[in-house]
This record gives sequence, C-alpha cells and structure tokens, in this order.
Amino acid sequence: MNQPVQKNTLYVGGLSEEVDEKILHAAFVPFGEVKDVKTPLDQATQKHRSFGFVTFLEREDAAAAMDNMDGAELFGRVLTVNYAFPERIKGGEQGWAAQPIWADADTWFERQQQEEEMKRLQAEHSAAMKEAEKLHREKVAAEKDGEKDEADPMAAAEAQAVKQSS
Repeated sequence: MNQPVQKNTLYVGGLSEEVDEKILHAAFVPFGEVKDVKTPLDQATQKHRSFGFVTFLEREDAAAAMDNMDGAELFGRVLTVNYAFPERIKGGEQGWAAQPIWADADTWFERQQQEEEMKRLQAEHSAAMKEAEKLHREKVAAEKDGEKDEADPMAAAEAQAVKQSS
C-alpha cells in the first residue's frame, strides 16, 4: 500500500470481547497521554470487531507503546500493535476521510491524460513495428527472388567450362 501511516495513531488487533475503550485506554496510558480510543462496532452484533485504535498526543509515546505492547497479552489474547493507516472513503482516489471526494479530481484527470497518451504511443509503436515487419518480409522476399533470377555461380562456372572445352 502506498498510504502514509499516522505516526501517532496505533492499530491494536486481537482484542478480547471483554475489552472496551476504557480498558484499552488504561492499557496504553502508561506510555503517554492518550488523545482518543476507538473500537469500531460490528453493525449486526453491536460488539467491537476485535480491534481498536489508540491515538496519542505525541508520536514518541505511540512508538513506545507499539514497541512495548506488540505481542503483549491482554485478557488472555496476544495483541498486534502497528501504526494505523488513514481511514478511506469509498470512491475517492486518495481516499483520506478528511478530504472531500472531489479533492483528487486534478490528479485523476492528469492520470487519465497520461493513460490516453500512453495508449496513443503504444498504438504508434505497434503500427511502426508492423510496418517494419512488413518491410523486412518484403526485403527477404526480394532477396529470395533475386537469388532465383541470378544464376548459381557454380552452375555458371561449369557452363563456361563446358563451352571452353567444346
């Protein structure tokens, strides 16, 4: 993925069902001041989906928490802790949740123009290659025809030797 990571927000995976936002906050607050804790809910069950996000005020605190909590155990489950990727919105090219969907319109148009130019260049290249192949085939055919027209040098030498001996 080519998304930049958010260096002060951590993804925390492998959460037990008993873990809520308060418990998650309590587990991570020893590493620094926690700005926000989120545990996204499953719409069907209204329970968290066994992962959450912890946002620290300072990047250094997030790094320390990640170093210490990745692989740690909480309520009998081993945690996976990594830097979080920005939330994506559907339909956007870059997909940052903080940007409106039309924010990437210029880059989309540029990319479309580049793709069209690439297709045009590929078509020109393909046509040039076909023309080169055609000219090569004609040249090879002309050379073969030229060989048929010319007498075989050995046969010409034999014919001349026969004429001289007679």
